[in-house]
Amino acid sequence: MVAVAHGSRDPRAAATVAALLDRVRLARPEVPVRVAYLDHCTPTLAQALNGLQEAVVLPLLLTEAYHSRVDLPSALNEIRARDPRLRVHYGATLGPHPLLRPALERRLAEAGVPAGDPGTAVVLVSAGSSDARANAVVAGLARTWRRSGWWTVSAGYASAASPTPEQAVAELRRAGAPRVVVAPYLLAPGYFADKVRRGTLAAGADVVADVLGPAPELVDVLLERYEAAQRQPVALVG
Repeated sequence: MVAVAHGSRDPRAAATVAALLDRVRLARPEVPVRVAYLDHCTPTLAQALNGLQEAVVLPLLLTEAYHSRVDLPSALNEIRARDPRLRVHYGATLGPHPLLRPALERRLAEAGVPAGDPGTAVVLVSAGSSDARANAVVAGLARTWRRSGWWTVSAGYASAASPTPEQAVAELRRAGAPRVVVAPYLLAPGYFADKVRRGTLAAGADVVADVLGPAPELVDVLLERYEAAQRQPVALVG
């Protein structure tokens, strides 16, 4: 397994990815696990694949967007062109997946917010994307999550789309939400997570949960993606 994260200048992000993959190793000790990064960190994807004859490459990304649809397939095609003997099974992104909602609820519960509290409105915050399809997935997750008892659930985007997390919090306050909490749909701490926390608390959020990080649900999702990629890989069309 070669798990590919976005990468960040913030060392907390790489530490979080390492913690997640350590849990994967504990769950499946017979599976060799390597990490790679798209940017800011090493090893690169080419370095992580060096010396392998076969690999399952899994994007540690929460939505399908430019990185998973274009960047990673293009990089893999270039690597395979240089080493035609390398067999690559490309897997799906972590999200969307039904287990991500319980992971979000886990982080909210750790922050003192019981799941489905009818007096609580949730802002589900993703990094945001220039790909409208990725943003629509997050909006769809918010709509589905509303049905589990919350006052309501709204989507917010830290970049490239609207509403911003701050706008979403302010709108819920204007609508009379008794309590507003923020659930970051983010894998690791870093620039976006810090920005979301500062901005939404200033806008009136009562609680901001932690990022998903090495949640047990993400370990299960990653292993499911690993098994699925071996049976039926995602096409490399980048």
